[in-house]
Amino acid sequence: MKILLLGANGQVGWELQRSLAPLSLLKACDRQSANLEDFDQLQTTLREFSPDIIVNAAAYTAVDNAESEAQRAHRINAEAVSLIADQAKRLNAWLIHYSTDYVFDGSKSEAYTEADQPNPLSVYGTSKLRGEEAIVKSGCKHLIFRTSWVFAHRGANFAKTMLRLARERDQLKVVSDQIGAPTSAELIADITSLCLYRLTHDNAFAEQAAGIYHLTPSGETSWHGFAKYVISEAQALGMAFQITPEYIEPIATKEYPLPAKRPANSRLDTKKLSDAFGVYLPPWQTHAKRLVTQLATQGI
Repeated sequence: MKILLLGANGQVGWELQRSLAPLSLLKACDRQSANLEDFDQLQTTLREFSPDIIVNAAAYTAVDNAESEAQRAHRINAEAVSLIADQAKRLNAWLIHYSTDYVFDGSKSEAYTEADQPNPLSVYGTSKLRGEEAIVKSGCKHLIFRTSWVFAHRGANFAKTMLRLARERDQLKVVSDQIGAPTSAELIADITSLCLYRLTHDNAFAEQAAGIYHLTPSGETSWHGFAKYVISEAQALGMAFQITPEYIEPIATKEYPLPAKRPANSRLDTKKLSDAFGVYLPPWQTHAKRLVTQLATQGI
C-alpha cells in the first residue's frame, strides 16, 4: 500500500507526516514537488506514484485575501481538488480531504451536522464547498473531514498570534460573538490515521464508510475565550505578558471588520465520526494546553 500526502509542510500536513508514516510507504509532497496550481505537475505526480491513498492537506487558506484572489482560491480549492478526485477514481484510490466550517453561514442555533445545507458567506468558504462537491461528483472513494479554527505548533495561527500580542501590547480586544471549537492539527492528523487504519483493515466497513465527516474536539468557546485560555495557561507556565487574561476586552464582530464574513456559529456535530469509526474526540483544551506547553518550553 502506498500513501501520497499533498501539502506536507502546512500545519496539518506536517503532523500528517508523523501520523501516516507508520501506516505504509509514504510519499510526502510539498508545494515544490506537487503544486496545486500546476495541474500538469500534479497529474504527473499522481500517475507516476500511483498511490492507494491520497491525503490532500494542501489548500488556499488565506480567508481574507481570497476576497480579492477569488480565481486563485477556486483554482486551488476546487479545480485542483477536482483533478485529484478524478485521478483517485482512475486509480481506485481513497481520497482523504479537509474542508471547513466556513461552508456554513453560521445562522443555525445548534451545532451543524453533515446533513445540514451549506451556505458559505465568503469566497474561501465557497471555494472549499466546490471542492467537496467535485469529490462527491467524481465517484471516488473519499473521506472529507470538515474542521474548524485550526492551530498548531508550526506556522502562523490565532493562538500564537495572541501570545505574541499579549507580550507586545497592554490592550487587547478579541471577538466574542463567534463560537466554535479550536482544533489542533495534531488531533486532525491522529484521527486521520486511525480512520485510515480502520478502512484498510476492515473491507466490509470500508465499502460503506465513504462520505463527509465533521472533525473537531469536544466543547466550544469564542475567539475571546480561546485567547484568554492560552494566555492564562502560558502565564501559569512562567511566560510574561504586558496584559493579563482578565483585561482582554471582548468585542463584537462588527467592531472588527474584515474583508471576509465569518460564520457566527462554527460548531460542528461530530457524532457521525465518533459512531462510525469509534474514535474519541477530547476537549479542545487538551491540545491547546499541549501547544502552550511546547511554546513555553521553547521560550516562544
